[in-house]
Amino acid sequence: MKKAHEINRQEVIVTGFGGQGIVLAGRILGMAAALGDHRESTLVQSYGPESRGGACCAQIVISDAVIQYPYIKAPDILICMSQSAFEKYRQAVRPGGTLLTDKDLVTFDGAPPAGGDAFAIPSTRMAEELGRKMMANIIMMGFATAVTGVVSAEAMKSAVTASVPKGTETLNLGAFAKGFDYGLSTLKGREKKKSGAPGRTGAAS
Repeated sequence: MKKAHEINRQEVIVTGFGGQGIVLAGRILGMAAALGDHRESTLVQSYGPESRGGACCAQIVISDAVIQYPYIKAPDILICMSQSAFEKYRQAVRPGGTLLTDKDLVTFDGAPPAGGDAFAIPSTRMAEELGRKMMANIIMMGFATAVTGVVSAEAMKSAVTASVPKGTETLNLGAFAKGFDYGLSTLKGREKKKSGAPGRTGAAS
């Protein structure tokens, strides 16, 4: 019998504070996996005592097999959009896992999970530059899609379009593309750095 992580199962925690659209981000990710990529997915959400400003967490399990247990103790991917969320969940990341943070809201030493990797994007600042701070979560989802490949870009675009308020689809798809392109640029910069190629070594902050 195959173990859970031998049947292409990814466990993702998206966390931050209320008002950042954390649960919406988790819902979009799960929808992309289920409806776009035709995989199994579950979503478990939790809030702190206040809906806005309190702790907020979305746990998403994506698998090629039926998911019998939807709760996550050691995520493969941890996405943090607040310092308190980072402090709470950082040590839980599975060895070899991936950590993603909002670089303006989360301060840390840059050390990735054991055997894993860490990436950062100024998603809130980028959203503010677009004039829509509330789209930081969509920018982060674009970034996560690019650097982790946990779901396909096309599936995510469809899920974003189906999930955001009517009339904002184009704006949100633009935010997704901004995060996705930043992620691709980050990966390209790392490859250049590894190969010793001249030129820029990463995405602009």
